[in-house]
Parts: sequence; C-alpha cells; structure tokens
Amino acid sequence: MKQSIILAVMLLAFITSMAQPRPLWYKETKEQKENRMQWWCEARFGMFIHWGIYALPARHEWVRTYEKITDEDYQKYFDNFDPDMYNSKEWAAYAKKAGMKYMIITSKHHDGFCLWDTKYTDYKVTNTPVKRDVLKEMLDAFRAEGIRVGLYYSLIDWHHPDFTIDNIHPLSIREDKDELNKKRDMNRYREFMKNQLRELLTGYGQIDELFLDFSYPGENGKGRDDWDSESLLKLVRELSPHIIIDDRADLNDTNWGWDFRTPEQFMPQEWVTFRGEKVPWETCQTFSGSWGYYRDEYSWKSVHQLIVMLIETVSKGGNLLLNVGPTARGMFDYRTIERLEGIGEWMKYNSRSIYGCTQAPDGLKVPQNCLLTYNAQNNRLYIHVLEWPFKSLHLDGFSGKIKYAQLLYDGSEVRFREVAPGKDGEHTHETTREGSVMLNLPVQKPNTEIPVIEIILK
Repeated sequence: MKQSIILAVMLLAFITSMAQPRPLWYKETKEQKENRMQWWCEARFGMFIHWGIYALPARHEWVRTYEKITDEDYQKYFDNFDPDMYNSKEWAAYAKKAGMKYMIITSKHHDGFCLWDTKYTDYKVTNTPVKRDVLKEMLDAFRAEGIRVGLYYSLIDWHHPDFTIDNIHPLSIREDKDELNKKRDMNRYREFMKNQLRELLTGYGQIDELFLDFSYPGENGKGRDDWDSESLLKLVRELSPHIIIDDRADLNDTNWGWDFRTPEQFMPQEWVTFRGEKVPWETCQTFSGSWGYYRDEYSWKSVHQLIVMLIETVSKGGNLLLNVGPTARGMFDYRTIERLEGIGEWMKYNSRSIYGCTQAPDGLKVPQNCLLTYNAQNNRLYIHVLEWPFKSLHLDGFSGKIKYAQLLYDGSEVRFREVAPGKDGEHTHETTREGSVMLNLPVQKPNTEIPVIEIILK
C-alpha cells in the first residue's frame, strides 16, 4: 500500500512537472476559445498550398536538404522562378468548386524563400523574374471567393545566415559546420522571425490561421527555446487575437500554446485527445507523396480515396487540409485538377454531411461498410455508404429514433421500417436484431461516388 502511494505521488509530480503553467498574458477562457474557433470547426475542409522555388527542381520541397545542395547551387532556382501562368483567381476558383472553406499558403518554407515583398531579406519573390507580390494577390483572390485565408510560416530557414546548422540542415555534412556556427546568432534569427510575422499579420489584411512549422527538439535539433516559442505566440496573439494557431512550436504539453493538433499524412484511429479530453484537430494530407510539386511522383490517391478520407476525418471530429503543389509555371498539375473537380462534384450534392458536422453521438452503431457524421444543430445523421448493399441496410439500435430518411444526392425518400424478430416472416427471422431498423434502398447505386443517406432524427 505504501509503495503504491509513493508511486502515485511520483506520477503526480511527473505530470505536474510536464504541464506548463499558463503565462500571465494568456487570459482566454475555454468558452472564448470555442467561440473563436467555431467557424473553423464548422468549415471542416481546407486547401493547403506548398509553392516556392522548389517547384523548379520538382523533386520534393525538401530537395535542398535531401540532396545537400549548397546556397550557390540552389541559387539557379531563385534566378529562374518565373511563373508566367500563375493566376490566383483560377486557384481560388478551383478551391471554391471543390468545396474548400479555407486555405493555407506557404509564405516561407524551410529553404527560406519568401512569397511576399518582405523588408527583412532579399531572398523574396519580388527579386525573382516574376517581380510581384504573389502572396498578396493570392490572399485577395481567395477572400473574394469567400474563402478564409491562413499562412504557413517555417520556423526553419536554411538560407538565413544566422540559422545554426543542425542535423537536418543542408550544410550538416560540412566538416567545418562547428566553425560556421560560431558566426551564426540565433538571437538575431529569432528577431528576424518576429519581424516577419509582424509584417505578415499587420500588412496583409485579416489572417485567420497561422501554421508554424516545425519543431524537432533534442540533440542537434531545435525546439521551444530555439524559437523562443512563448514570446513568439504572445506576439501573434497580441497582433491577431482572433487567429487560430497550430501545435508545432514545441508547446504541446501546454493547453495555451496551440489551438489544434496536426496529425500529418496519417489518419488517427479516433478523435484526437489531450489529457483525456477531445480537442480540435486537423490532418494535413497530400494528393501524392510530396507537398511541393514533384514531377515524377506517382502514388496519387484516387478521388474515391480522398472523399473517404474527408468523410472519415469529419466522422472523428476533425478537419481535412488537403495539399496542392503548383508547378513552376504557376499551374495546378492536371492530376490535381482532376481530383479537385471529382471532390467538388461529390461535395455539390453531399456537402451537408460535411459542413458543421462531427462524430455521431455515442450509442449509434455504425452500419457495416459505412461512416457516420452528425449535425447537432439540426439533429441530422448522415450515413455514408462506402459499399452499396443489395436493397436494404440494417441499422442496429435505431429503433424509435428516425423521423424521416432520404438520399442526400437527390432528396428522394428512403422508406424504412422497424424490425421485430420473428414477426416479419421466416425469410427475415435469421438476419434481424431486436431494436433495429431496415432501410429500403434502390437496387442501383445512386450516381454519386459515395452515396449519403440523410436521417432526420426524432
């Protein structure tokens, strides 16, 4: 008994030591945070855009560090960045048609190249052949379509002369890296980051979301102390109290250093939690295996896979941020366009099962080969039928709960009946359970990628 008490005390001390107390400047209540994030939790579907000079080599946005390219050799991509076919209004129109409600664009990625006319470095888009602030054009175009806008900003910067060489830096293989680091000053780099964030959050209209990326603490890595993360967040909150911030500044052990979790390139098994409580989350995913344009990458997901991914994300209470990697000429790859149009065709008829929806209430059993989403505001359940069954769909535990049912695709009624085992005849006796409901479906699958049945609950 005494030993168990000691272990409990030690565990409590460990948890307490891991939990960072709220700083004095953070005053927001849980209710205020929920109100601030309401639009985001209702939107459910956004567009991520990775675009920069890495579109020219077209071999992944991390090409500089993967191939250990020097500043001198990487310069040719800067010198030749001339996206002559770039049309921000066209990009925004594709996002709108696909049903995306917000977007995030890489204002600066790890290579340090800036898509806006920043005052704090010459390594920017206005010094390339394009000579335009493409970021401003883009934000204006998406806002004009009613799409909220957000910025990705890399905490990493392989071009900046004060960013110390670490284990993922392109110069990490240099034998003289320790000598090079003696001339680098992270204090100056931290000030550079704050200046750029201040510039972005005060000179480009309302920014709805900030995606900081990313921390890798540990030996020869970088984390909260390297970024001065708390100070960085304080600045952002002061400049934009409404903004929504991700969780990659190495403050994940706090409840104030982030607004949502960001599982990347995988699907969580269930609603993401923090200290046992469900939290807002967003999975960022790619059409293929790369974020930036990668000409020779062929593992592209199908339209069907992407729609299922969107539905599954919402069914677990999350958002899907789906990435586009435009080409060096400023166009969306033809495979991207095909998939955006395919998703948009499905969303045209079925978006009601996505926007404002979340995980179904506990106690409603998921039918076989289906995914459920739920809109609490209008008390409607959406059954996404992944494999169309023959004539009927059994809903266990739904007895007495259904007011009306219809196919969302065309609004046509789906008739249903309560099933009483042993009272419907011998031909159904073996396949029904007490308390279940049988939906009578058409034999032919509706003309939509994944049919949705809308259930109006009592």
